[in-house]
Amino acid sequence: MADNIDERLAVVILAAGQGTRMKSTLPKVLHRIGGRALVGHVLTSAAELLPAHTLVVVRHERDLVAQAVADDAPTAVVVDQDEIPGTGRAVEVAIERLPDFTGDVLVLSGDVPLLDAATLSSFVAGHRASGAAVTLMTAVVADPNGYGRVIRDADGGVDRIVEQKDATAEEAAVSEINAGVYVFRSEALRTHLPTIGTDNAQAEKYLTDVAGLVRRTGGLVAASVVSDVTLTYGVNDRAQLSDVGRLLNARTVRRWQLEGATILDPATTWIDVTATLAADVTVLPNTHILRATTIATGAVVGPDTSLVDCEVGERATVRRTDATLAVIGADAMVGPFSYLRPGTYLADHGKIGTFVETKNSTIGEGSKVPHLSYIGDTTIGTGVNLGAGAITANYDDLTKHRTEIGDQVHTGSHNVFVAPVRIGDGAKTGAGAVIRKDVPAGALALSVAPQRNVEGWVQKNRSGTKAADVASRARSTQKAGDGPQRQEG
Repeated sequence: MADNIDERLAVVILAAGQGTRMKSTLPKVLHRIGGRALVGHVLTSAAELLPAHTLVVVRHERDLVAQAVADDAPTAVVVDQDEIPGTGRAVEVAIERLPDFTGDVLVLSGDVPLLDAATLSSFVAGHRASGAAVTLMTAVVADPNGYGRVIRDADGGVDRIVEQKDATAEEAAVSEINAGVYVFRSEALRTHLPTIGTDNAQAEKYLTDVAGLVRRTGGLVAASVVSDVTLTYGVNDRAQLSDVGRLLNARTVRRWQLEGATILDPATTWIDVTATLAADVTVLPNTHILRATTIATGAVVGPDTSLVDCEVGERATVRRTDATLAVIGADAMVGPFSYLRPGTYLADHGKIGTFVETKNSTIGEGSKVPHLSYIGDTTIGTGVNLGAGAITANYDDLTKHRTEIGDQVHTGSHNVFVAPVRIGDGAKTGAGAVIRKDVPAGALALSVAPQRNVEGWVQKNRSGTKAADVASRARSTQKAGDGPQRQEG
């Protein structure tokens, strides 16, 4: 990998702003779409360029942003912006950390997450081919409000960039905007950034002023118009966050469709960029495939399913399920209405069925927990079938305990296994049993009191009710010899 590093390229990512329009205690660049923070998407694209240096300029909530950068890009250098405001100062403090660097500096914004590595690579290559000192990424939009305008000269070259608040009416009417992405020769930044002041509407040191200074000193300023303007969309508020999130998700869904996954309703399917789908996966509507989830060939997921950091095996079926940090084996079946909590492992050909909650449990090959059950802190062997209403009572108000169920165990309905307890291989349990002691292999465990019928209880204690009336009629019929009497026992 080291042999492929572009020693002539440094990337500076601007992530110092507060983002007041987000109205959030969380720094803007740490808001998430597609499974990553905004700045995480930018770091990922930058890393694919294999730059010699990556620097991230921080200030607001410095420690939070720096930790996020370290998590996503451990080799990136965090640079602190001082009290002087503006993008120009941010880049200036960054290049001060590279005193011997003489290559090109690509400047990106930490709140512009959709720019992919292919677009950036082409942008840098175009800059180098043109011989420009500065290359701007620009876009032509129908509504340029809020963006810096690119002002060209009579020959079509870039003359300067005017920020919205500083633009005249004529300049504000220009539809070509500055996308906020630049490549500079490092010497242009070192020469001109120290000369830029803050005499403007926002009292900031504008990075865009470098373009005008380069132009006035005879240098070439080039512009590269991006073909897809949505790649340059930034995030300034929660509405834009959701808009950009939808764009990213649509691209992610389409990418997996083109890789061979069947996704029936892209509009209601959300797939994080960190998830992986194999060919011939089928995703049904209203399904969320999040974080590091992987889905193997032939699996069917959905509808109405949320998977977070899960592994789904080949040909498995997962319907109407909420699962986190769970492993679902090949040919297994989950759902509908299942809740798989962290630590669930369902082996091949297993089943977790309707209204079943599992947690920190292993369910062996071919074993089934079909319905209405809670299985927590449990190890279940192979070929097991738990009857409806099974509960592993794992908590004694102080400590969690484990239940162990051997191979080929079949249990009755409405069993409670009071942990710690072990059910031996091939054992059986009766309906309604409360299992407090270990059950030997091959044994039948029962905890049943004799049934007792109290004759006439309803007529005596619920006199005048409909139940008492129909019971009286039935008893009269039975006494007349029209039906057998039920014996007490």
